[in-house]
Amino acid sequence: MRPAPASAGSRCGAAGGTRAPGRGPRALRPDVRPDAPLAPRKPHFAPKAKRVLTIFCSGAVSHVDSFDYKPELVKRDGQPLPGAEQLVTFQGAQGNLVKPLWAFKPRGQSGKMVSDLLPNLAALADEMCFIHSMTAKSNTHGPAENQMSTGFTLDGFPSAGAWVSYALGSENRDLPAFVAIPDPRGVPQVGPNNWGSAFLPGVFQGTPFTADKPIPHLARPAGVSAPADADTRDFLKLLNDDHAQARAGDAQLAARIASYEMAAKMQLKASEIADLSREPKRVHEEYGTTDANRVKAGFARNCLLARRLLERDVRFVQLFNGSYAMGEGVGNWDGHKTLKPQYETHAAVLDQPCAALIADLKRTGLLKDTLVVWVTEFGRMPTFQKGASGRDHNPKGFTVWLAGAGVKRAHSYGATDEFGYQAAEQKATIYDLHATMLHLLGLDHERLSFYHNGIERRLTDVHGEVIEGVLA
Repeated sequence: MRPAPASAGSRCGAAGGTRAPGRGPRALRPDVRPDAPLAPRKPHFAPKAKRVLTIFCSGAVSHVDSFDYKPELVKRDGQPLPGAEQLVTFQGAQGNLVKPLWAFKPRGQSGKMVSDLLPNLAALADEMCFIHSMTAKSNTHGPAENQMSTGFTLDGFPSAGAWVSYALGSENRDLPAFVAIPDPRGVPQVGPNNWGSAFLPGVFQGTPFTADKPIPHLARPAGVSAPADADTRDFLKLLNDDHAQARAGDAQLAARIASYEMAAKMQLKASEIADLSREPKRVHEEYGTTDANRVKAGFARNCLLARRLLERDVRFVQLFNGSYAMGEGVGNWDGHKTLKPQYETHAAVLDQPCAALIADLKRTGLLKDTLVVWVTEFGRMPTFQKGASGRDHNPKGFTVWLAGAGVKRAHSYGATDEFGYQAAEQKATIYDLHATMLHLLGLDHERLSFYHNGIERRLTDVHGEVIEGVLA
């Protein structure tokens, strides 16, 4: 990367503009070639991670029922929350404290307390670095999803995966740099916002597809042989090259040709990636791809697809669990009314396939240079809502966890208060989480920017600090 010239404007791949003296580090822009916008680019400094896997559980998983053990919450079950006896939150008045609905037990050599809600993931606690003091800016799913994926609660901002693709390009010439894998039940609430490029060039947006719904329109037309197809592509490339040479310097044309050539390459490779029959029976059994639970089997296939993408050096893979499709009841972790049966349904989908994916990354050595980030848009209350058997939204304190490249193993950072209501120690923000993710990829979050509408935009806006306490 190189310093952006002061006169640079908003053009393909350029993050123009500089900061005034004494107002922070000078912005850098990736040196994006218009004819090869996804060519690999050097980071600002030596990275610990080459690629990222985010696992996004939409609907807001209850931290006090999963990863955040609070003995005092057990002790005071059925009592009012001290100091907040008349508390009114997102959906109304709150009732009394309710202890975790699943027992917590020590896990692994570290003895980390994790609940029985997710036993297979709990068994991997020694691989995880928990951030128990995460906070969000919104208590509403849509804006909170936006912030977790883009850094902003408002629409219209690039996703983290798009920023990473813009900064680093791809190590794979035949597949997208950034792939989003929606849940088998559908997309999360803000849908493509989670993987969009917004004002960054469109080539950096995520490509959405699943194991059961691959990229459409990649197959050759009926009656066209493979040699004829290859000859046609070669002839089209010749025409494109002549057209581009006659219009040297047209960056938009070069980028458009590069996008079409990527599509042609995906025609050959994407179908192979999604062909899970190439995996041994043992792997399918570990993931649960043929489980009788149709949704679980579909999610398991998505997890296996994620591993196949990562091992082929796709830079950023975004895997979703839960959607806002309501055809089979609440399709995500939004546990307001009857949390226990709802969570038992979703845990059965998430637990085995997700744990198998992480164990597989470790076994194959990919975890050494892959950063895994498990997130949800906010947490849930330690109380039940009045008149219900579920927990309301809670952005004041919740848990996310990291694993893999560059982060501590079997480590807990920060804490909520004794009831899990709000962050009390080492409070962290989503800006901090994004700054840390970029840091592990060798990127300075204060220097990676894009000049747009007179503003030098960043994933972390004007906020964020690297969470040094989680770095190995």
